[in-house]
Amino acid sequence: MKSDSLFLIGRRLLQAAPVVMGIIVVTFILTRALPGDPAVFFAGPAADEKSIAEIRASLGLDKSWPEQFWVYLQNLSRGDLGKSISTGQPVMEELATRLPASLELTLMGLFLAVAIAIPLGMLAATRPNSLVDHLCRLVVTIGVSLPTFFTGLFLVYIFYFLLGLSPAPLGRLSIIHIAPDHVTGFYLIDSLIAGDFEVFRAALYQMILPASTLAIFALAPLARMTRAAMLGVLSSDFVRTARASGLSRKTILWVYAFQNAILPVLTTLGMVFSFLLGANVLVEKVFAWPGIGSFAIEALIASDYAAVQGFVLAMALMYVLLNLAIDILYTVVDPRIGLEG
Repeated sequence: MKSDSLFLIGRRLLQAAPVVMGIIVVTFILTRALPGDPAVFFAGPAADEKSIAEIRASLGLDKSWPEQFWVYLQNLSRGDLGKSISTGQPVMEELATRLPASLELTLMGLFLAVAIAIPLGMLAATRPNSLVDHLCRLVVTIGVSLPTFFTGLFLVYIFYFLLGLSPAPLGRLSIIHIAPDHVTGFYLIDSLIAGDFEVFRAALYQMILPASTLAIFALAPLARMTRAAMLGVLSSDFVRTARASGLSRKTILWVYAFQNAILPVLTTLGMVFSFLLGANVLVEKVFAWPGIGSFAIEALIASDYAAVQGFVLAMALMYVLLNLAIDILYTVVDPRIGLEG
């Protein structure tokens, strides 16, 4: 079993290699095709042509695109993603510093979405055309219709501006709290490790609105898929046989129905997680969250090639690892699929 798992992992990574290489090529070309000149941005509005030319040469932008791409590949093979011209720091360090903030927010939003969507979808499937079913459809419609930035601004307006129930949307912690010692980069985990429950409560309090924004976006496809999958399984022959055998409603629902409906839900869960990583870009700007999404927007404004390429590459690698994890989960949940499937 262990060798089969390693074979699956190796095969998936080999299949992902051409995709990652294609992303590297496309990202390199698109960043160079963007309007704006990073040398002009870096030099400032008062710089003359000679100064701009010197900066362009120091950044390697005076070379042809094939030469620049070859240099980029050489640096990439050494783990060097370049230096961000907007922050002056290596892109690898910026991503390593900001990635935990984005992952913590994304995982919290996904946790809230799963905690609401799966029970809601199951209730809607067991009670078709009931009030719960109509509520599920309403939630799905709202979730897929509202852009994340609008949802975030609406929640800020209601809960911060009007009601005063949430903190100011200004990052991961308020100015009166100090970030916990860095262990994982996740403030909730690091504060618990340090035994600082005040910082834990402050970080959780600060995260509620942005995580809820992502959860509203994510729970729509999860609830819809859970409802559809459960409806299909509940109408199957083996469920009717289980009912005729006198099994309890709880056993039929969780042991027979949900376990057979979980595979499409897992597929949707992987897709939703990928979507949330992209939706993070706008949510982080609304809530001043210091993650890789806000870093990418600032890099795009400055035509910061190295930062944009590093961001896209990091996202691509996360998608590859996520798909690999979903494939392995399939075989854990349902061994009939097999590692060769």
